[in-house]
Amino acid sequence: MTAWVETVADPDIATLRLGGSWRLAHLASLDQDLVAALARLGATPPRRARIVADELDQLDTAGGWLIVRTIRALEAATVAVELQGARPAHAALLDLLRGSEAAPCDPLPRDHPWLRLVLRTGAGTVHAAGEGARFLSFAGAVTLSLLRQLLRPRTLRLTSIVHHIEQTGVNAIPIIAIMAFFIGIVLAYQGADQLRQFGAEIFTVNLVAVSTLRELGVLLTAIMVAGRSGSAFTAQIGTMKVNEELDAMEVIGLDRLAVLVTPRLVALAVSLPLLTFLANLMALVGGGLVVIFLLDIPTVLLLRQLQAAVGIDLFVAGMIKAPVFAVLIATIGCYMGLQVEGNAESVGRLTTQSVVVSIFAVIVVDALFSMLFATFGI
Repeated sequence: MTAWVETVADPDIATLRLGGSWRLAHLASLDQDLVAALARLGATPPRRARIVADELDQLDTAGGWLIVRTIRALEAATVAVELQGARPAHAALLDLLRGSEAAPCDPLPRDHPWLRLVLRTGAGTVHAAGEGARFLSFAGAVTLSLLRQLLRPRTLRLTSIVHHIEQTGVNAIPIIAIMAFFIGIVLAYQGADQLRQFGAEIFTVNLVAVSTLRELGVLLTAIMVAGRSGSAFTAQIGTMKVNEELDAMEVIGLDRLAVLVTPRLVALAVSLPLLTFLANLMALVGGGLVVIFLLDIPTVLLLRQLQAAVGIDLFVAGMIKAPVFAVLIATIGCYMGLQVEGNAESVGRLTTQSVVVSIFAVIVVDALFSMLFATFGI
């Protein structure tokens, strides 16, 4: 069934008669007919117009849109339009299409770049403050759980602690030893190259010993452990949360802090000082080999210079940081693992975030230790 449109022009009122099937299939021809009908009204259109749709058999959204567009074009030319003879269903569709015209929206305000920077900085600060408060709450809960277990030693999970000591300590010995050995070599080479200009190559021993025992040994070991063990804690606990194992633990009445967090914390507090001692030893060995073979300094003179440069206070100043770093890394790693939202993407994101936050926290705390030691003259 075809679609058609007829125009009856009159000085006072124009009539558009619509008939046939106004559907998508006839859209192109109807569009041309309506454009021609409006053109026939002339440059001075009448004050009123009637659209008679009593012979309109079929109407879909495409055909209704053409009729509505015609009505709007006439109204834009200050012509009063009246729709007559339309079936109830057709009239309802036309009313719906006429009411669907979106109201003009105000353009979005263009923020100044500095304003966006301030807003983002403020939002980031509020988020960081909230995360800090939640982390402190978690750290307090872990401390209370650990104290309860220490007051009742039989509740300590020794098997789990020994397992995590193996994972975080024993299995990390090769990488820590190799890393520290080459760090000692690098320090000795760089120090000797600078001190040779002043004829003070013997003080390369002091440089390697002081920088290693006081700062670099414990700092680099903590960074390696944060990347290796802290991320593992987050991934392990996060995967357990994804698999709903934590919910199962709560159902059977197990304290997840006592089962998952405190054994890892105790294990890392034991492992990191031992790894730091190993790192210090291997760095001294690496630096000592450079001093002996590159600078041609006898071993006896090397040991005498090392004894003069290193005191027990220097050794303790470095070692005392190790358990603090261990507690910090373990707490952050477990906290991030418990924040996993239940999907693999969250596990990966929070594992990466755990490493970044742990390393940042270790460096900040190390700076605080340096200021504290300088204040007390250590």
